Amino acid sequence: MRANQYFCVNLHLQINPKGNLPQKGTEHIMKKENLVNKVKVGIAQMSCVADKAANIERYTEKVRQLAADGAQIICLQELFASLYFCDEERYENFALAEPIPEGPTTQHFMALAKELGVVIVCSMFEKRAEGLYHNTTAVIDADGSYLGKYRKMHIPDDPGYYEKFYFTPGDLGYKVFHTRFATLGVLICWDQWYPEASRITALMGAQILFYPTAIGWDVRQNEHDNREQYDAWQTIQRSHAVANGVPVVSVNRTGREGGMQFWGGSFITNAFGRILYQAPHLEEALHVEELDLNQTDHYRRHWPYLRDRRIDSYGDITKRYID
Repeated sequence: MRANQYFCVNLHLQINPKGNLPQKGTEHIMKKENLVNKVKVGIAQMSCVADKAANIERYTEKVRQLAADGAQIICLQELFASLYFCDEERYENFALAEPIPEGPTTQHFMALAKELGVVIVCSMFEKRAEGLYHNTTAVIDADGSYLGKYRKMHIPDDPGYYEKFYFTPGDLGYKVFHTRFATLGVLICWDQWYPEASRITALMGAQILFYPTAIGWDVRQNEHDNREQYDAWQTIQRSHAVANGVPVVSVNRTGREGGMQFWGGSFITNAFGRILYQAPHLEEALHVEELDLNQTDHYRRHWPYLRDRRIDSYGDITKRYID
């Protein structure tokens, strides 16, 4: 029996367990290459408050709303359970961290994912051990099972973003997660500026790249600089979609916190970097977008970057600088 025939019979038995043969003229819909490969992704761009429990309650409500709107995979913004505390170095903020997956926030969203039958990409402040902390995203499958975590690899240390005070760099490497609906690659905020990270994650088989994010404008900044920074942020991530032939989903926060106006503008691209949806800058937003994962093969056929990579010539990329 040929592979396509075997696939068709097995698929038919799944659809029609009594084993009745498909009617004449319907065989073409049974072929693997004709199967629809689409997924609905939901994003929640929100402002946050100082009360951790209140943030979790609000996000629970938004996840329910996105699921009701048809979302199958839902991505929450970076460190959604709190204000972006990395704008200052305060030892008290370490109390916001909790273990993953044993902590209450992961357990809460595992139960919610199971109840709603959705995948949740959940960014949190992880307490790994006494005095050891990470900026981490947990991925929860649609049956409520914990699939694993990605720890942020690139840790910034700039005015308003003092993350090195809080977070140890990730040591799990780049990760993909095989969920019910798609294979996800997850990177976090500052990772989005590094094409090496997106390339490796795509080469591991990611069908969609997710970027939970917290980034904004200094409120003292002028409009020209604001626009330039946002455009650069979006352009670099769109380039990851183009170079790898996979959709990109970037979920930012909005709202003013201290001297920072988080610029929102969350967006979703297709597998060639075209903007399918962009959220407003200064308002909260919920959105569900259907992604056609079959586009990856289409774009990679017509723009065969993976075919033409000269992997034998890239050894120097592991050097800090070539001098």
